[in-house]
Amino acid sequence: MSAPSAPATVPSAGIPLPTTPSPGRRRAVDWRIRFVVLSLIWGFSFLLIKVGTHGYAPFQVTFGRLLFGTAVLAVAIAVRRERLPRSGRTWGHLFVAAFLLNALPFSLFAYAELTIPSTLAGICNATSPLWGMALSLVALSEDRPTRRRVAGLGLGFIGVLTVLGAWQGFSGLDFGGTAMALLASLSYPIGWIYVRRTLAGTGSSALAMTGSQLFLGTLQLAVVTPIFTSLPERFPLVPTLSVIALGALGTGLALLIQYGLVQEVGPTTAQMVTYFIPVIATAAGVAVLGEQLNWNTPVGALVVLAGAALTQSRPRPSTRPARLPGRRPFSRS
Repeated sequence: MSAPSAPATVPSAGIPLPTTPSPGRRRAVDWRIRFVVLSLIWGFSFLLIKVGTHGYAPFQVTFGRLLFGTAVLAVAIAVRRERLPRSGRTWGHLFVAAFLLNALPFSLFAYAELTIPSTLAGICNATSPLWGMALSLVALSEDRPTRRRVAGLGLGFIGVLTVLGAWQGFSGLDFGGTAMALLASLSYPIGWIYVRRTLAGTGSSALAMTGSQLFLGTLQLAVVTPIFTSLPERFPLVPTLSVIALGALGTGLALLIQYGLVQEVGPTTAQMVTYFIPVIATAAGVAVLGEQLNWNTPVGALVVLAGAALTQSRPRPSTRPARLPGRRPFSRS
């Protein structure tokens, strides 16, 4: 759920959005309130995943998440009368995007939280901008390295080592769960780069494209889940409600709020929600689930976020007038 290498993308969808705010009617709820709500929804998502796995297999949690998220977007698409993509090629690219941006990372996070705290999963998610920075330098010719961005990448790497307690030899760390969480965060920028290269300029709205993408992700999990899991014998109340909330709120409603924020205040402001997610995920894990928190976890998380912010920064355009060749600047002396 982090928004990284391309400011015009949505964390859990990846479909390109407008890069500038669009004028429109005034929203009933102030954008700052919606910004806070979005931060809380995505921050609590890692807690909901953890609770969901207490009653269901990870693939079942992911299937439920995609199913209820798709249902919310399907209603929004019907109400707004959006047209779904018509090109078979577009649907093919959306199928790949659904795997990289939804089915794979959602499943990896669910499996990871079987053995690692939700706080660590939320912090691993915050490394997505760092992965995106490293990958974009190789895959996207328009993203040129700068000293600031390279410094941010190095700083973020130090933050990751701090979170994992490298100086202690990573003692007490579950390597499998941590690796899956980091792979999930890596899957997002891979998907974003794929989307930028294949789905730009399709003519369909971001809402229709994302709804279609989540639908394809749901189909993928509908095929995989019965193969690797058996039907649950019971439906415990709290895990069931967690999965429903994870899909309807953490995936469906959250994307609708994100779209509204991007259209109203622009992607630069909207993507700042990324930096609140690990903070809220950590607070929720400690306060609600009673997860232990060592000093290196919040300190390392802050370093990771600082590095991620540097990788997303852009140099300010110079306002000084260009000098003509062979001319000296005007001087009174």
